[in-house]
Amino acid sequence: MPTVLTVGPYKFRFFSTDRLEPRHIHATRGTLVAKFWLDPVSLAKNRGFPDQELNSLARLVIEHQEKLRSAWDDYIWYWRLNRPPRAWKSPKTA
Repeated sequence: MPTVLTVGPYKFRFFSTDRLEPRHIHATRGTLVAKFWLDPVSLAKNRGFPDQELNSLARLVIEHQEKLRSAWDDYIWYWRLNRPPRAWKSPKTA
């Protein structure tokens, strides 16, 4: 479960087991989790975040959408091809 971006208390990550789904990211804060589709950005699931905080998270996903897409492609697409990711490194955090 690589963390591809950290902004304040939020960690944005994905799971290699999600590789058969469309591009998306999981946003977490403690035990709270929200899943956002990346193309286009929209909420897929919410586990515990209040609505106001979901709006803030959606804005962060939009703000960092290109970085999140790139991280997905670099990591997940290589898994789909049954190859290990090429020297995958998490992008610098904001």
